[in-house]
Amino acid sequence: MLTNNLEQLKKASRGGYAIPAINTQGGNYDIIMAICKAAEELRSPVILAHYVSTGAFSGNDWFVNTAKWCAGKVSVPVSIHLDHGDGFPICMEALRLGFTSVMIDGSALPIEENAALTRRVTDVARYFGVPVEAEVGQLQRLDNGVVLENRNIADPGQVREFLRLCSPDTLAVGIGNAHGYYRGKPDIRLEVLRAVREFTDIPLVLHGCTGMEERVIREAISLGVAKINFGTEIRYKYVQHYEEALRTLDHQGHSWKLSQYASNALCEDVKNIIRLSGSEGRA
Repeated sequence: MLTNNLEQLKKASRGGYAIPAINTQGGNYDIIMAICKAAEELRSPVILAHYVSTGAFSGNDWFVNTAKWCAGKVSVPVSIHLDHGDGFPICMEALRLGFTSVMIDGSALPIEENAALTRRVTDVARYFGVPVEAEVGQLQRLDNGVVLENRNIADPGQVREFLRLCSPDTLAVGIGNAHGYYRGKPDIRLEVLRAVREFTDIPLVLHGCTGMEERVIREAISLGVAKINFGTEIRYKYVQHYEEALRTLDHQGHSWKLSQYASNALCEDVKNIIRLSGSEGRA
């Protein structure tokens, strides 16, 4: 069932677990249905995340309509989330289209400008009853697993100042995490989360979980992370499953057979993420 995820995230933050937010590759039906099916089978809330660049082929409206249809097929809470909205216009488009959660990412801006942009989005989003995620500490993108300069470790003092200036519903805090596959062991600074927890109980968000040690993710959850984001792992595994179907199935050119195989296999991968988050049985 389609929901607003704010109360679920508050409950997760208090309860010591997180809700998985999984990128859907622009509204790919195979991926969305795998996520919803895994959530239904494990009785977990789940977040269908949409990154705008991945929707260039199908369109943002396609994602919303596909996500709503799939959410309506299960009884567990499913929210649809704009990930890394990079400005006011795309957040407004998301609200008009029916997203039930939006992220405004002003992390590349100075704290005062980031807060002003976040306020502008939250003022409108609350009219729609939609929660807003913000970010402090610009998340890096890995180029072949390499980050030359890790700029996204947030200063807790700046986080405090940001929250004095604006009131997002959830907050992603940079702690050395990045998008993509890490090369070697990432330098994740959990002490930043500990420091932030001393002055706020806002539900926290951890991006870039693909390839991060499970121990680190679990400890982050214990420190108030209520939403964990997976994208890279999902898209690569989906392609791997599809390639396996091409090699092993007598598909006779039926694309639905290939899609069914890949979706069912990906469902098991999503279940592993749900178990890692601790959200199994929480719906």
